[in-house]
Amino acid sequence: MTDAEETPNTLAGSRFKRRSFLASAALAAAAPASAASAAQATELPTDGPPPTPHHGSVQRLLAVPEEDRGVTWIRSALQAAVELELATIPVYLCGWWSIKDRGSEAARLLRRIVGDEMYHLGVVSNLLVAVGGRPNIIDAAPTYPGPLPGGVRADVNVYLSGLTKSLVHDVMMAIEAPEAPLAQGVGNSLSIGLFYSDLQKAFRKTAPELSTREQLSEHIGSDVLRPVENLDDVERSIEIVKEQGEGTASSPSDTFEDDHPAHYYAFGEIYHGRQLRTVGGKSEFSGAPVPFPDVRPMARVPADGWPDPPDHVRQLLDRFDANYHDVLTTLDRAWDGGGHRALNAAVHAMRGLETPAVELMEIEIPNAAGTYGPEFRPFPAHDRLS
Repeated sequence: MTDAEETPNTLAGSRFKRRSFLASAALAAAAPASAASAAQATELPTDGPPPTPHHGSVQRLLAVPEEDRGVTWIRSALQAAVELELATIPVYLCGWWSIKDRGSEAARLLRRIVGDEMYHLGVVSNLLVAVGGRPNIIDAAPTYPGPLPGGVRADVNVYLSGLTKSLVHDVMMAIEAPEAPLAQGVGNSLSIGLFYSDLQKAFRKTAPELSTREQLSEHIGSDVLRPVENLDDVERSIEIVKEQGEGTASSPSDTFEDDHPAHYYAFGEIYHGRQLRTVGGKSEFSGAPVPFPDVRPMARVPADGWPDPPDHVRQLLDRFDANYHDVLTTLDRAWDGGGHRALNAAVHAMRGLETPAVELMEIEIPNAAGTYGPEFRPFPAHDRLS
């Protein structure tokens, strides 16, 4: 983080640069807080239990008139954001793990996107803590296949498999699609970016007090998670999440001049087999080749999991799910008083997911095409290992 460009006070009509924001945030962290920031960074009591996940929540939240969207609405919306961010990570991990050559361009793109999504989960968890809530992560874990949480992109069936062009186009690109894609994409249903824009509006209107207590700071992937202290921090944090996923309204490269294209366009590079480039104001996938990688042929995980797997496969599935359960429970604890120790434990548990996942992807399914793969079932370990 050597770029020290000044971050604008307002994002309206400006080009938001992620790396310059992170540099500015680092400088701000070392400087005394302003009087306004200190006044906002106060401890807040919670008013009841944390929001719980429920299907269709985003659609219902956006049906609430804007004038009625107060702190309680913001907390519920942020819990829905936790569910959305968590739902993407297993899909992208399976695609990444299935690639044999981790040095390939496709593997590099997917690894970066996985790191970004983990960062996004940290951002929305910090925001929820800031307004007096607590992220409910273990209960937010979805089952696959199925829709995205909350009715977002309701026409997308999210499933787990190894990397295929169908998975890239029909799931990955569909999840991240902007309202008006600059390249070939899906139709415009309720998008993640639209939801986050409404969340920004609610913060601006309500201007809630923000607490830094139990927020976390951590290097996650290529990003730095930092506590939000004021409304400018909130605005910038949500803008990063939006633009990393779908780019800006004018160009997929506006935000990422020296970085990478937004997720939607990075997936597009894998699908089209060419890097995105802009010529004469038009963006198209006509740049350098992006060869589709050689992958482990993990089949789609069925709705009820793998039927009657052999004992050695069941042991690997149990080992994976026990680790996954540990990841989710320690993430829950991290934003509920566990702090950095719990977050580091979650990172350690997450690293333990890859080995059993890849081992499963090397085992052929009897009398069927393809190999096994992780199911990402967040059951308590004793339920699966008894």
